[in-house]
Amino acid sequence: MFKRNDIWWTCISHNGRKIQKSLETSDKKLAKTIEAKIRTEIVEGKYYERLIGQNKTFKDMMDRFMKDYAPTVSMNTQEGYKYYLKNLNRFFGNPGLLSITPKIVAKYKLYRRENGASPSTVNRELYMLSKAFNLAVKEWEWLKDNPVSRVQKERETNEVDRWLTEDEERRLLGNSPDWLRKIIVFALNTGLRQDELLSLEWNRVNLLRKTIIIQKTKNNRPNTLPLNSIALNVLLKKHECKVRNLKNDLVFSSQTGTKIGKRNLIRAFAQALEKAEIKDFTYHCLRHTFATRLAQNGVDIYKIAKLLNHKDLKNTQRYSHHCPESLMVGVQVLEKFDYNLTTMAQNGG
Repeated sequence: MFKRNDIWWTCISHNGRKIQKSLETSDKKLAKTIEAKIRTEIVEGKYYERLIGQNKTFKDMMDRFMKDYAPTVSMNTQEGYKYYLKNLNRFFGNPGLLSITPKIVAKYKLYRRENGASPSTVNRELYMLSKAFNLAVKEWEWLKDNPVSRVQKERETNEVDRWLTEDEERRLLGNSPDWLRKIIVFALNTGLRQDELLSLEWNRVNLLRKTIIIQKTKNNRPNTLPLNSIALNVLLKKHECKVRNLKNDLVFSSQTGTKIGKRNLIRAFAQALEKAEIKDFTYHCLRHTFATRLAQNGVDIYKIAKLLNHKDLKNTQRYSHHCPESLMVGVQVLEKFDYNLTTMAQNGG
């Protein structure tokens, strides 16, 4: 037994299955009595019968997941959950939880691939589904098994980071409407993620200091970023024609003054890519382009990590192969030890 917030819990393993359950008391003696009763019920098979007897549906599980668990993760992840849930609901409907087997989950995986979802997207949806089932098993005690845990994940290829060439950038900007062109240029010079850029407000912009503060980040850590002259010029032009917006204080907004929807942005971006005849490129690749160009121009990996607001340096090391010049700088520091071999030889060295 163990305590959590002054309440005793038990963790019992039986036939390869683990049951973690609150004993709903702070009294250790009473907790031991309850635990002993649970162990007896498990051995006799009665405990599992009581779990299986609960009439819960797929909608019950996902509703509770979105209500109890989703608020504990970042806003970006919550947005992803909302998107994944639509795909899950479209396939599963609202059956009883006990009717969802590994075979059905595997069919969902096939269904999503046939509808054009990438392996990484399918895996993220399966991860969300598995998390919901784990909660239903371990914390809510609705089920005894997680059917997703027995389904093999999709194999993800190690995709090479894609970045824009100068020619591709000219073609992309030339085939983009003005509002999208400003977003693309700003993203290429700041490395902002889509959500960070669309959520940027004027009260987070300091034109005098040439900085912006990103409040809503992927890892929930506010980040202050410097602006180069190109990014600053985008903001200055927008600030000059800025009309008082009573709806919000967004830097990048729609013509009606509302927040630009992610789908609208991606749709417009895809159309511009098609017109520019650029393939195998996504909006997120603008961020890769930003980081790659920094690395190619000798900016060290620690500065790149700071600009990208990477919590773990491992995420930034993918760009290290782009900066051989920085390796040259590394060995050039040794040149201060100027070994004059000719002089040394003459002196009998």
